[in-house]
Amino acid sequence: MAFSSMETQTFLPMGILLSGLIGGLSVALFFAFYLRRKRNEVKTAVAQLPPENTNNDRASRPSIHAKNKSHSHSKPHVSAADKGRRHHPLDLNTLKGHGDAVTWLCFTSDGRSLATACADRVVRVFKLDDASSKSFKFLRINMPSGSHPVAVAFCKEASKLVVGAHNISGSSLYMYAEESRKPSEEANQQSKLPLPELKWEKDQVHDKKGILTLFGTSATYGSADGSTIVASCSEDIKLWQGENGKFLGAMDTNQLKNNMAVLSPNGRFVAAAAFTADVKVWEIVYGKDGSVKEIVKVMQLKGHKSAVTWLCFTSDSERILTASKDGSMRIWNINGYYETCELNPFCPLLSSLSCGQLMYFDRQIHFTCNLKDIS
Repeated sequence: MAFSSMETQTFLPMGILLSGLIGGLSVALFFAFYLRRKRNEVKTAVAQLPPENTNNDRASRPSIHAKNKSHSHSKPHVSAADKGRRHHPLDLNTLKGHGDAVTWLCFTSDGRSLATACADRVVRVFKLDDASSKSFKFLRINMPSGSHPVAVAFCKEASKLVVGAHNISGSSLYMYAEESRKPSEEANQQSKLPLPELKWEKDQVHDKKGILTLFGTSATYGSADGSTIVASCSEDIKLWQGENGKFLGAMDTNQLKNNMAVLSPNGRFVAAAAFTADVKVWEIVYGKDGSVKEIVKVMQLKGHKSAVTWLCFTSDSERILTASKDGSMRIWNINGYYETCELNPFCPLLSSLSCGQLMYFDRQIHFTCNLKDIS
């Protein structure tokens, strides 16, 4: 029997619909059997577990509060004696009283006074007559309005202090000294420290640049008169007389950035660490009257592979210790007679001078000979 075209168009949508119903029913049956099988597997696994006593389990299981409580009791108890215990065998004492971070500190030559510069705009001078004492007397110096102390340096006397500060106009130097007292006042105020008095002030000592470091020492080398010399370091280095604030001279490292500048303890040398890996050293020449005559660049210490971040002189002013970013520290002997020549095995210095130590660096021979060995 042949179907007409009209009947064919009628049965086609019905066939598609019937196929869709059969497919959906098959999928539903598949998921139903799958979920039933998984449920049976879970029940079988639970049935195989041993029976548990829930009451005993709850009793034996510690609660969260109990755990926290036990942890709190497990911490060691800190007694009053433990609080006063030293953190290190060499830890002698702790100086308290600062309201913010300490930015600089400086001892007197005898070690009996310590000056600190603090970010709370206060300079404190601690009297360390007994370093193991529980309390210390200290002199409080409040800086002028708008000035923030960044460095301090003692003059020859412990009663005089030079302070380097930052303010809106740039950098300034202040010299404070203990106020003079009458004999009657000294008898009545023996227990109190004398009040500081501003003796001199220098504004814009490095134009509008800030002070990086400040070091002071007593000039005792050669014909020096023993007065205090203070070196302030910024983009340039300047020397000042500590007692009266007189400007003595300036040095330029010809670098984009200086890290620090220090004075030798006898007041003979000024050494500066800058952006490069070398250290430049100047000598302060004194006149017959003891005053500073001129400042001459005398040597340049080369050998580090990266910038020098810190340096200091030994107490005898004969050596310089340097620390660099290259991870090395070096000791330089500067108390000598220096000659240089190109690297040549027939250098005349090797035959004429035979009393020193030979050092090779930077493709040059640096021959050191102590002055006392040269007649």
